Amino acid sequence: MNTPKIEVAALKKQFGDHVVLRDINLKIDPGAVVALIGPSGSGKSTLLRCLNLLVVPNGGRIRIGSDAFDFDGAKAMPKPKAQAKFRSNTGMVFQHFNLFPHMTVLQNVMEGPVSAKNMHKGEAEAIARRLLAKVGLADKADAFPNRLSGGQKQRVAIARALAMEPEVMLFDEATSALDPELVSEVLSVMRDLAAEGMTMIIVTHEIAFAREVADRVVFMRDGVIVEEGPAREVIDNPRQEATRSFLSHFHTRN
Repeated sequence: MNTPKIEVAALKKQFGDHVVLRDINLKIDPGAVVALIGPSGSGKSTLLRCLNLLVVPNGGRIRIGSDAFDFDGAKAMPKPKAQAKFRSNTGMVFQHFNLFPHMTVLQNVMEGPVSAKNMHKGEAEAIARRLLAKVGLADKADAFPNRLSGGQKQRVAIARALAMEPEVMLFDEATSALDPELVSEVLSVMRDLAAEGMTMIIVTHEIAFAREVADRVVFMRDGVIVEEGPAREVIDNPRQEATRSFLSHFHTRN
């Protein structure tokens, strides 16, 4: 039996009096693709941000690979060096691309390995060029971000995250800021990563994509996991009324 790559236990997060996550428990196997779905404000993005410590939980436990943190109230903030090591386990791709506008595409992808891992520039460049080829942008290495489409920028952002050689990839609505005709090129890269066995958690409203690519779907509402299970089972035959109601707004069947 596989040891889960990601393990979340009794995770809690609140901002002031507003409780965003309530006792979240989740186990994700190595190589699994999990889609987090649910209405806006359900806690999906906060959960993802807790997983790489952009947001520090108020309670519970997170383990990714061999690194784990227990959180016990506000004083549980990990030390910066421990945070950085933990965060290096995860590559995160956001809704907005956050590329450095003054750097070329190649420099954007090289920056993390050089500055965070002290990698030699020659080695970092070789990795960056390989990853740009992987996402279909080898010919854009010397371009600046303002010369790229939204879909191209997001593919650069994926290459940049992969350059850190993470154990896990986190996608926070990576296609929601894109024009519809550009969504497919980003989903295609994500589909390839899934086929290669990358462990991924994907916050998405692309329900048909979740049904096709995810191993499991987790439906969240009001800071709790309402339903989870095999992707097609949850999407085609949801057990909970809240899940049925949410999915009724999407056309997903083949």
